[in-house]
Amino acid sequence: MNKFNTIAIDLAKNVFQVCIVSPDHTIIQNKKVSRANLPSLLANQETSIVAMEACYSSHYWARVFSDMGHEVRLIPAQHVKPFVRGNKNDHNDAIAIAEASWRPNLKYVPLKTVEQQDIQALHRIRDKLIARRTSIVNQTRGLLSEYGVIIPMGLAGFKKHMSLLLDPIEPRITSRMKQQLAEIKEEYDHLSRRCLSIEKELKQFVRDNPLCQRLITLPGVGVINATALYASIGNGNQFAKPRDLSVWLGVTPKQYASGEKSSYGGITKRGNQYLRKQLIHGARSLLHRTNGKTDKLSVWIQQIVERRGKYKAVVAIANRLARLAWILLQRNEDYRAVPA
Repeated sequence: MNKFNTIAIDLAKNVFQVCIVSPDHTIIQNKKVSRANLPSLLANQETSIVAMEACYSSHYWARVFSDMGHEVRLIPAQHVKPFVRGNKNDHNDAIAIAEASWRPNLKYVPLKTVEQQDIQALHRIRDKLIARRTSIVNQTRGLLSEYGVIIPMGLAGFKKHMSLLLDPIEPRITSRMKQQLAEIKEEYDHLSRRCLSIEKELKQFVRDNPLCQRLITLPGVGVINATALYASIGNGNQFAKPRDLSVWLGVTPKQYASGEKSSYGGITKRGNQYLRKQLIHGARSLLHRTNGKTDKLSVWIQQIVERRGKYKAVVAIANRLARLAWILLQRNEDYRAVPA
């Protein structure tokens, strides 16, 4: 039996539910605590296991409580829900968090450093900027089609045609619409500059970070994927083997098994959706650069394309890239192409 108390905290913005449970699983107290009083409450507790859902602000509080000497366990939210009994409220949620933390085979979410959160924030901001820019391009292309103006796909074509359409002698677009297009182009350029600024920041981080420098030696992993991997898994020590990372990313197949029957379906799509998407992009890029190459990875990619087709091959490549990334981080080695 554990010799420490368990302090389960249901996180919120201003009022937190704190449930303190003794080593014999007896509830000592379960009460609401304000944000201002939470640090002092935990600071006055003996060394305990602090359990929280891995959600909004959890990594911040985990660092605060770790510095106090507590053992912090961040639990994936989907593993807490089965333990909620009775009505859905903060009181019962805190008890459920405590019960979930006692499960022997539960894998906890690794604590992120401030540096990892910085890089993760840059990725999230960049992703949102790209989404906004794409939305502007799509809306503008739709509006201009009503004037008989068809802009080809791609950012380069969009920028070129926007400049042409703003020409005062362009007869197809009214002066009223040209004024709107000028503002649209200004917004587009502003979003592009912000994306470029973040990408420069990420490139500088890669130059200064040895783990990212090691990751970019892997084909299909550039600045974006290397920094996304670092922000998500750090050095990868939370995974015992390469397959654990693939499972966490959701690029392994679903299994349906009952009795003597067992079958596999599509990928699970669990875990970090953004990182999985970026690895898929990297895999797609790598697939188009393997023709004629004779190293082991390229030959494997060519063979799997022949057997399964390009679309399934891309997911398989992303799976392989994730495993290779973990191996490089654990061995402290750069990637070296091996002849087939």
